[in-house]
Amino acid sequence: MRKYLAFFRTRFNMGLQYRTAAIAGLACQFFWGAMAILAFKAFHDTDPSSFPMSLPAMSSYIWLQQALLTLLTMGGMDNEFFSVIESGNVAYELCRPVDVYGMWYSRSAATRVSNALLRCVPVIVIAALLPAPYGLSAPPDLLTFLTFLLSLVLALAVINAMGMIVYMITFHTITPRGVRLIAVNICDFFSGDIIPLPFFPAGFKEFVELLPFSATANVPLRIYSGDLHGPEMVKLMLLQVFWAAVLIAVGKLIERRELRRVTVQGG
Repeated sequence: MRKYLAFFRTRFNMGLQYRTAAIAGLACQFFWGAMAILAFKAFHDTDPSSFPMSLPAMSSYIWLQQALLTLLTMGGMDNEFFSVIESGNVAYELCRPVDVYGMWYSRSAATRVSNALLRCVPVIVIAALLPAPYGLSAPPDLLTFLTFLLSLVLALAVINAMGMIVYMITFHTITPRGVRLIAVNICDFFSGDIIPLPFFPAGFKEFVELLPFSATANVPLRIYSGDLHGPEMVKLMLLQVFWAAVLIAVGKLIERRELRRVTVQGG
């Protein structure tokens, strides 16, 4: 365990060095968040009775989504892994006396956390200063905030495990672009990153909530905004635990199969 924590710490410190890239992405995140809130407000003003979330909860959901973008989306995957696979330098990774899955999982998690820390503080501070109902509201109470943090850790475990499956699949592709593009688009839609799941039609929403994608951004963001609570919250958090365990197990199985017949491209 100590060696994997060392991998996490090293990659985390490395990720904190890319401050310029993080600052450059902030303008896009503020613009996207503002446009999304104004669009949803237009729908709300048209027919408030059919709007499935309160407008303050909707705004908090979107701002927190932008603040944690690199932490909870497939777009936050580590580009270095794709690079070493595509170039053939993955051969050096396979020579290390450690489990490849554990090493890459810890490094990928560190990349997500470090990138999110660089971006989240400015977004949260500025969004919290905006007037209601356009700004980021505080959680309803301390228990809700602590539950949100727990759910956030579980969501990180799930999305990181999904990313590991994508890395392992690309061992046998000429380029990772196709697999990555498909994974990003599917996860973004079914996790609530494009349209929050409460806006999905009844029946289809309940089905999507059972999928592993729902166990990422959907759960912690709705808990923080106060939209998710009670038995439904407990059910979705238990699904987070379930999918984290299942996806990690599946990723390990794929790793064992792929590394028995790995083909090094390039080199």
